[in-house]
Amino acid sequence: MADGDKDYGTAVFGGGCFWCIDAVFSEMPGIIRTECGYAGGTMAEPTYEDVCSGTTGHAEVVRVTYDRKKVSYRDLIETFLSVHDPTTPDRQGPDYGSQYRSIILYQTEQEKEIAADVIAEVERKGIFGDPVVTEIVPLRAFYLAEEYHQKFFSRNPDKPYCRIVIAPKVSKFRKRQSRLLGSP
Repeated sequence: MADGDKDYGTAVFGGGCFWCIDAVFSEMPGIIRTECGYAGGTMAEPTYEDVCSGTTGHAEVVRVTYDRKKVSYRDLIETFLSVHDPTTPDRQGPDYGSQYRSIILYQTEQEKEIAADVIAEVERKGIFGDPVVTEIVPLRAFYLAEEYHQKFFSRNPDKPYCRIVIAPKVSKFRKRQSRLLGSP
C-alpha cells in the first residue's frame, strides 16, 4: 500500500478513550490501518501525561486509513456516531475530561459537509434523544500516541477496562455489522 494511493483516505475521530474507537474501527471492513494519537489542541508533540492534564486542548483520537472503494467517509461518520455517546460533553462512560470529548477532525470542506449532514440527520431523527455535541473542526496536526496505546484492546483483551468497557462496544459493533452484511 502506498500512502499516497488515491484509493485510500484518512479520517480522524475522538470519542472518549482511543482504545475503544481503535478496537471498533480495526474490525470494520475496508479499514487499512488505525493509529491512536492526539489532535485538536495546541501543544506540539504531546505525551499521554500532557494530554491527560487537560491543558493541551488535545483529544484522544484515532486516525483511520480506509479504502475508498470499500467504505465511504459517510460510513465512517455513521459508525463513529454509533459506537460512542456523542451527546455527552467531555465524557464517555467512566472517562471524563476534555481529552475524551466527541470530535471529528476534517481535512477537506467536503468532509466537513458530510460530517455536518450526518449529524443534522441524526438530530432530525432524534436518534440519541439529546443534542449531539460532537465538535467538527479542521485537523491541524495529528500526533501519534505512545506504542503501548496502539492496538491496546487486541493485545490486552483480559484487562478489566477491556472486558468491562471496550468488549461490549466491540460486541455491539459486530452485531450491527452482521445485520448490515445480512448475516444472522
